[in-house]
Formats: sequence, structure tokens, C-alpha cells
Amino acid sequence: MEFALLGQNSLAFLLRWAHLLAGMIWIGLLYYFNFIQGEYFKEADSGAKSDVIQKLVPNALWWFRWGAVFTFLTGIFLIHINRLIGMGIMIGVTMGTIMFLNVWLIIWPKQKIVIASAKQVASGGEALPGAASALGKAGLASRTNTLFSAPMLFFMASSSHLGGQLQTPIHNASAASLAAVFGLIALLEINAVFGKTGPITSVKGVIANGFVLTAVLYLLVEIL
Repeated sequence: MEFALLGQNSLAFLLRWAHLLAGMIWIGLLYYFNFIQGEYFKEADSGAKSDVIQKLVPNALWWFRWGAVFTFLTGIFLIHINRLIGMGIMIGVTMGTIMFLNVWLIIWPKQKIVIASAKQVASGGEALPGAASALGKAGLASRTNTLFSAPMLFFMASSSHLGGQLQTPIHNASAASLAAVFGLIALLEINAVFGKTGPITSVKGVIANGFVLTAVLYLLVEIL
């Protein structure tokens, strides 16, 4: 009797399995923060919000940020062992990497300030001066990650399930296509760091714009 998991493709399969599991945790919590917790905070009283920030948010953020780490690392290993260099997968990888960096360089550091401020207020002290600004910056980065999630998953899946220009090795892609696609992604990330939420402020807005961004990036790849 031969076991499939002892075959030559077992490592790639196990990495893909781990990648999917970690990704479900990461993106699932991203959607929880944006679609559920954020809407709850709009209606909750200050005491309930403070309790959630002090007790629930730190635990959720632990799973969130480490889910991002394992998704990123398993993805890098998958790209290496499968030698994935198609245009589509590289777009997905770029967006996924930016999302990972947003988690660790913006969302988590800023949320630590918000959590510390809530604890200080709960103990009778004053809110930290930078708490409101930190919350806004974390929120913008989180909204941007939500915006990126739909096209990121679309282009990741395209590496195995969709043809066309998406399968073209990235070094053979046209200069116009590369400039348009990665330039647009870069502009959106610059806005995530220095700009405003704008049309992605609301839940409906970020969902709708996620699909629009997916369509725009796809057309840029296929047409240019």
C-alpha cells in the first residue's frame, strides 16, 4: 500500500494546506475587524467598547498577526518549490506582501497604542495623546488590506485555474502592463500610509471597490 502523503508532491501539498489554513485565520479576522467589530463599535457605549478593546481585541490581534506570518511564509515556500513566476501569481504575491507588512508595521503597532490607552482610561487615567490618530491610521491600513483582499485572492487563484496573460512569466510581461498594475497598487498603498479612507470608509464601499479593483487590474493585464 502506498500513501499519497509519502509521495514526491507531499511537501507542496502540505505547504498549500498550511497556507490555506493560515490564510483563513488571517483574512477571516480581517473581515471580522472590518465588517463586524467596526460596525459594533459605532453603536456600543463607551464601557462596552473599552471592555472589548482591553480583552477581546488583543487576543484577536494575536491570531490575526501570526496568521499573517504563517500565510506569508508558507506562500513564499510554495512559490519557491513550485517555481511560480506567472504575472497573475506575482500580482497576488505583491498584494499579499503589502498586506502582511501593513499588519506588522502599521496595524499592530498602532493598535497597541489604542489598547494601552483604553487600559489607562479604565484605570482612571487620561487617554494617550496619540490614541485617536493611531486608531485612524490602523483603520486606514486595515481598510486597505480589505480592499486588496479580493484581487489578491483572485490573482493567487489565477496561477492554477485561469489562463490568458495571467500565465505569462512576469519577465515577459509588457512594460506598460507592469507599470500600470504595480503603479496602481503602489498608489493605493501610499494612500494607506499617508492618505484617507475616502470611498472605502464604509463596509459597502470597501467591498464594492475591492471588486472594482479586481476588474481594473485584470483588464490592465489582459489588454496592455
